[in-house]
Amino acid sequence: MKQILNRLINHETISKEEAKNVLVNISKGEYNPSQIASFLTVYMMRSITVEELEGFRDALLDLCLAVDFSDYNTIDLCGTGGDGKNTFNISTLSSFVAAGAGIHVTKHGNYGVSSVSGSSNVMEFLGIKFSNDEGFLQKSLEETGICVLHAPLFHPAMKNVAPIRKALGVKTFFNMLGPMVNPAFPKNQLVGVFNLELARMYSYLYQNTDKNFTILHALDGYDEISLTGDTKAITNHTETMLSPEDFGVPQITQEEIFGGNTVEDSAKIFMEVISGKGTIAQNNVVCANAGMAIATVKNLQPKAGFDLAKESLLSGKGLNALKKLQAISSNI
Repeated sequence: MKQILNRLINHETISKEEAKNVLVNISKGEYNPSQIASFLTVYMMRSITVEELEGFRDALLDLCLAVDFSDYNTIDLCGTGGDGKNTFNISTLSSFVAAGAGIHVTKHGNYGVSSVSGSSNVMEFLGIKFSNDEGFLQKSLEETGICVLHAPLFHPAMKNVAPIRKALGVKTFFNMLGPMVNPAFPKNQLVGVFNLELARMYSYLYQNTDKNFTILHALDGYDEISLTGDTKAITNHTETMLSPEDFGVPQITQEEIFGGNTVEDSAKIFMEVISGKGTIAQNNVVCANAGMAIATVKNLQPKAGFDLAKESLLSGKGLNALKKLQAISSNI
């Protein structure tokens, strides 16, 4: 590690294979916490290269506990986090709305590191049990349309990194990796990223897979469609700009999608929205993101996906998916 750190401090980059080996060695406990923290810090001060990101991704996928849901044509709705916007749990809500619309969702998530409430924080608060048992997850997927994959249960290699990330409390390159290392290897992916540079890198890496994808970055910094302005969308086939008008809704303000200051605040907003009692702005931003997931799987226009998402949310189908998952969780 000393040699690698010296090279990185001298503004050199490392190869895909070297990047992969570092993460494998981290998983084996070969480095001390100071060395790991130093390694993470380098990438807060300079951009990661495509080769480095690909090496990190490959290591985590090789080391993960994989689950096979290839028969279900699943999608993951996941943001990188790290945008510093402190929104409510839009992608997690969107996952339940998409599930209510008949899409199979394998939701990869974790506790918040740089945000107040990550996906796993709010799921745990609402009584969703985390498990890596494939039978339980398949039952969840079949009966509710969604299963929750809590990242630490599937990436034991990262147990040496988790306390360091928590202590640092800021975004690291693991934020960039999260959506790329879903252990269910979903065929479809809706991913939000915190800057355009990362959107390009994701696009490059996804083009070399058989994944059906949509990458999102709101131009004012959000790692999802925020409806506070325009959003860059990159898919397998196109690059386009999405505006609120494309969904038939008005532009909203940053304050309207604020997530609160505690996990309890986030959970309260979550239940209000999924129960059909959210504000128009909250409903629209959730349905825009859920709609893009539906559109990605079904090859629809954004507005058509949005309309299906709106029907799922307002008819209570998304809430029904959550209640079923809570019931299944209470029985394990």
